[in-house]
Amino acid sequence: MTENLFDAFEPVSSKQWKQQIQYELKGADYNDTLVWESPEGIKVKPFYHNDEEAAKFDINTAKNSFSILQNIYVHDVALSNKRALDTLNRGAESIRFTIENDTVSIEDLMQNLPLEKTHYFFYLPFLSIGFVNKIEAFATKSQAKCHIQIDPIGQLAKDGNWFQNVENDFEKLNSISQKATIPFLTINSGIYQNAGANCVQQLAYTLAHVNEYFNRVKNCNQPITIEVTVGTNYFFEIAKLRALRLLFNTLAKEYHHNFDCHIIVTPTKRNKTVYDYNVNMLRTTTECMSAILGGANSIANLPYDSLYHKDNEFGDRIARNQLLVLKHESYFDKVSNPADGAYYIESLTEQLAEKALTLFKEIEVKGGLITQLIEGNIQKKISESATKEQELFDSGKEILLGTNKYPNKNDKMKHDLELYPFVKQNPRKTLITPIIEKRLAEKIEQERLSQED
Repeated sequence: MTENLFDAFEPVSSKQWKQQIQYELKGADYNDTLVWESPEGIKVKPFYHNDEEAAKFDINTAKNSFSILQNIYVHDVALSNKRALDTLNRGAESIRFTIENDTVSIEDLMQNLPLEKTHYFFYLPFLSIGFVNKIEAFATKSQAKCHIQIDPIGQLAKDGNWFQNVENDFEKLNSISQKATIPFLTINSGIYQNAGANCVQQLAYTLAHVNEYFNRVKNCNQPITIEVTVGTNYFFEIAKLRALRLLFNTLAKEYHHNFDCHIIVTPTKRNKTVYDYNVNMLRTTTECMSAILGGANSIANLPYDSLYHKDNEFGDRIARNQLLVLKHESYFDKVSNPADGAYYIESLTEQLAEKALTLFKEIEVKGGLITQLIEGNIQKKISESATKEQELFDSGKEILLGTNKYPNKNDKMKHDLELYPFVKQNPRKTLITPIIEKRLAEKIEQERLSQED
């Protein structure tokens, strides 16, 4: 069939659509009735049209580009190795080991693991040149695809202290960068959303976070990994990831850094709940969809019971299978640049990028991210944003089904808690006030738990 069916229809301009909508509203104001404003100050219109929107951005995402990432905490090397083998056989495509100390044998941990096509990430919550050299040596010898994840600034933001101090941390980081043959630098930006920052703040703080490393690490000649969390504001999260890649590449060019970033995405904890926990699976499914359409390179899904259960095979399997269904049964791996041509997403991408760039410049004028963290301004802005969202949740305007809307009063959870699911108090001396991650449902859940028999 060569006939273009749409030739039978007259084109309709955005002005004509607005006139028809205004007529249908029967006197109600168009802007007051149908246009709403997001927490980021973005006005969302009821429709988007190609005669009003800017040209699309050059943000390329190859089909089948995202890998299913399995998180493994290394408490026992042999068990962690066994678990990695098992999860790869069950559909995982890459592995991230969180290693808590420098006594772990990399050779034992990686024994018999497939190395040719599988990517391995080593997240290190400590800073050791010697241990990094061990991973480098193993990667070189075995030709394994390894990524080391080190983030002293993320350590400062989350813990309130450097690993040692600013001079020592960056001296070690520069020493690592001189010899690095594999990626070693990570931006842990998920903490900003989990603490309550809005999309523009997340992007601006992440960009400022990256900029600190570009300024302080002399030979950053490897791709940088950026860890992001996504929420359930579906289209905004897609646009956020696209804007992040656009902003990163724009900034990187200024430093002659010619590598695209590697984006790892995890669903946010902020909207997850202890009660009616199965709803968490619905939340993480849409969040993983946003991650895929937004162009994530790796996705580590959050098990539905991760708030209150220790790591377990069932929760991991369900989380992994959600991604397997999206990739192999929902055909999310068949299309390159899936968000192209969506005027709404393009518009959101542009607005988020512009607003984030403006905020980023303000941070840089005031001394950069580290200075702003030390002065407490970043923490203050995140707290203000989190408070506004918490007020919406407490008033019922922001809904978490099963928690502040249609709760099951017969649901009992007190005796099923293997982990403490609330903010942990750890009074101690810190250089800065740490950024504290907090879920929206914590207060309601604590009240319900206190009333259980």
